[in-house]
Amino acid sequence: MIFFAIGVLIFWFIYKDQDIDRMFSILKNDVNYFWILLSIILGILSHICRAVRWRYLIEPMGYKPRLDNTFYAVMVGYLMNLVIPRMGEISKCGVLTRYENINFAKLIGTVVTERIFDILVMLFFTLLMALTQFGEVVGFLNEKPEMKTKLFSALISPFLWGSFIVIGLLFFSFRRKIKASRFYRRIGKTLNQFKEGILSVRYIRKKGAFIFQTFFIWILYYLMLYVAFFAFDFTSHLLPLEGLTAFVFGSFGMVAPVQGGIGAWHFMTKEALALYGIPNEDGIVFALLAHGIMTLMIIVVGVFSLMMLLFVNRKNVAQAKYKDSAEA
Repeated sequence: MIFFAIGVLIFWFIYKDQDIDRMFSILKNDVNYFWILLSIILGILSHICRAVRWRYLIEPMGYKPRLDNTFYAVMVGYLMNLVIPRMGEISKCGVLTRYENINFAKLIGTVVTERIFDILVMLFFTLLMALTQFGEVVGFLNEKPEMKTKLFSALISPFLWGSFIVIGLLFFSFRRKIKASRFYRRIGKTLNQFKEGILSVRYIRKKGAFIFQTFFIWILYYLMLYVAFFAFDFTSHLLPLEGLTAFVFGSFGMVAPVQGGIGAWHFMTKEALALYGIPNEDGIVFALLAHGIMTLMIIVVGVFSLMMLLFVNRKNVAQAKYKDSAEA
């Protein structure tokens, strides 16, 4: 609730002085919803690709989950992210453990591997944006000196580095007692399973396909945003590299610890659009629709996935209930 309140506060701060009637008039009369529909299709396709890529990491561990269950698990994860930030990573592993009987810790390891590759691709897009749009980015940071100061302060925070040092000293001082404890042995076993999940990338049979899927997922994310530009007259003239700037800024907004990037994504996207002369009142209308459609798609497909998980696995669920009752 605290994270949600922060997101709502940012959202309110952005939209509190806007003409609501004007915004609804634009959304009703001045939007070409064909491009919004195309954006939704690209978004769903990106999630299917994410499910395919996840299976590449799971299969080397000796499991072969069904693609439909894997996709539904991915969508349930996105749905849970709208409830608690980052809970989706845990939730989708729980779903696949439940319906495919795959070790949970190993699945968490594969998710960590996924995120490592996602971060690398995101950094690649960020570097590409910085190299091609350097002047605009520098101008943005010069106009927002408080943002630059906060980023630098976070990296050199005495509290952050002091916490690392204290944790390290405590572990070193009590390492023998810790290693001899039953809890430590349990943690060690779980970490070994976790490690197996992370290292599953070494044994992927289709490494080229895995790398391709990783880039393709992010290209689809980018296209999902860029095609939405053509739905509005005031953004339809923006070039692909200018769309890349909005995509990178928005991606950093999604990293913020608020449900679905609410508020943070809107702020970062409208600031990116402002670099190219899009007025603030138009940028926030675009952000409202683009984020709203993206969130609505996740809710609809996520709820559908929850129902389909029960439907397509009803036989396995019935067998599991029968087994539990027999054992009782």
